[in-house]
Amino acid sequence: MFQLVDRRGTPAGAAPREECHGNPSLIHLVVHCHVFDPSGRLLLQKRAMTKDTNPGRWDTSVGGHVMAGEPVGEALLREAREELGVDASAAVPLYAYLREGSFESEYAQCFWLETSEVPRPDPGEIDEVRFHTLEEIQALLGTRVLTPMFEEEWPRLLAARRSRGKR
Repeated sequence: MFQLVDRRGTPAGAAPREECHGNPSLIHLVVHCHVFDPSGRLLLQKRAMTKDTNPGRWDTSVGGHVMAGEPVGEALLREAREELGVDASAAVPLYAYLREGSFESEYAQCFWLETSEVPRPDPGEIDEVRFHTLEEIQALLGTRVLTPMFEEEWPRLLAARRSRGKR
């Protein structure tokens, strides 16, 4: 069961995955964690070809659904461990936003993590991971190799980096 929220991110019940995916009126809560290495490169994951949305596209380092009643911090730790095998306990909150699409609507709570841990991606979820420079990511925008949600989030992430004193 996914955690449902209203347009401001306030809990508003629960619904099964099958109802949330395909019904954009049900806003469900997700966590995103942007994982940076010490040199400032951003880890992106290439979604497995078996995924029902955006298979084979590069996406946020960690992204996952918050289960009904699950605290966001616990979901973040669980997803980072499941997807990449990394400890996200040092992650810091960045921003939250609502993304409404034709297939689903998600309210994303986004975090920043700098780590030197080597990711160990789950092959059932992820085909590949790779650290990218910001310039490399910028060059990929609009080429359809990135997920639409990541492209929409990119300006927010850049603004958050600048506010953290990073270039």
